[in-house]
Amino acid sequence: VSRPLRTGSTALLLCDIQSRFESVVHGFESLSRCASFLVKSASELDLPIIVTEQYPKAFKETIPAIKKILPEKNTKIFEKTLFSMCTPEVKAHLNELGCTSVILCGLETHVCVLQTSLDLLSMGIDVHVCADGVSSQRKFDRSVALSRLATSGAVISTSESLLYQLVVDSKHPKFRALQPFIKENAANSKESELLTF
Repeated sequence: VSRPLRTGSTALLLCDIQSRFESVVHGFESLSRCASFLVKSASELDLPIIVTEQYPKAFKETIPAIKKILPEKNTKIFEKTLFSMCTPEVKAHLNELGCTSVILCGLETHVCVLQTSLDLLSMGIDVHVCADGVSSQRKFDRSVALSRLATSGAVISTSESLLYQLVVDSKHPKFRALQPFIKENAANSKESELLTF
C-alpha cells in the first residue's frame, strides 16, 4: 500500500518528453499539455522536478513548451542512454532529496516509464503514474504497460487527482494560485487522446 502523497516528500519526474518523439507518439499533444499542467503545479508547490532526455544527440531536447516553464531552482535535467530514468546520477539526486514518492509522466509507457517505475519500486519509492500524462507510439503498448504497472505496485492515477492529493485541503495556501492551472487542465482533458486505460 502506497503512502499518501505529500509535498515535502514527493518529486515530479518527466521522462524523455523530447522533440523527436512529437510526430510518432500517440496523443503527444495531450501528453505535453498534461505535463505542462504538472510542471506548473509542481512549481507552485515547490516540488523538485527531475527531467531526463534519452540520448539528446539523436532525439533532441525536451520540447520547448515544457522546457520554457521549468523552474530553475527546483529542476535538474539529466541526459541518459539507459531506458530507465534511474541512472546513478538520478538515484543519487533522489537520495539527496529524501523522496519517498514520485509522480511520473512521459514516454514511452512500455519502455522507459515501465522500467523507471520498476526500478523506483525496487528502491522502496512509491510510484504514481499519471495515466493522462504517459503514452507510447502504439495505443496497445500503452494499455498493456499500464496494466503491468498496476499489478507491479505502481499507483495509476490522473493529473487532477494527483494534484488534489498533494494539496489535501481547500484551505491550502497555494490552492487559489493553482485554480487557473486546474481549470485549463480540465478544459484540455475534454480533448485528450489519453483517457483510456
